[in-house]
Amino acid sequence: MPQITVEYSAELSEAFDRRALALALHRTVGPLVSAEVAAFKTRFRQIEESVIGDGSPAAMIHIRVGLLTGRSVELKQEVGQVAAGIARDHLKPVEGLPTQVTLEVYDLDREQYQKFVI
Repeated sequence: MPQITVEYSAELSEAFDRRALALALHRTVGPLVSAEVAAFKTRFRQIEESVIGDGSPAAMIHIRVGLLTGRSVELKQEVGQVAAGIARDHLKPVEGLPTQVTLEVYDLDREQYQKFVI
């Protein structure tokens, strides 16, 4: 069930191992939200162009973690803190390119979410 989307500046494509990041998120967040690793889905979207602040050279990673409704605010905050730490651990600095890491934990409507295995 957890749906994770990681958007990242193209300049960071060599700065982190996306597969390792996803697997670390799955293993660590799973027990927090009572989800099995097999239920996680993580996708990566490279951002070809972005403008941050005044347009000076900068990069970004934005992580969105979708969880079925019913989790407490405190749990969602913990998931966010843990996921941000994992992202920092998996991102190598790029010389001359300050990188902003942002994160959002949001609700997936339990009554509307569907999953099919074919």
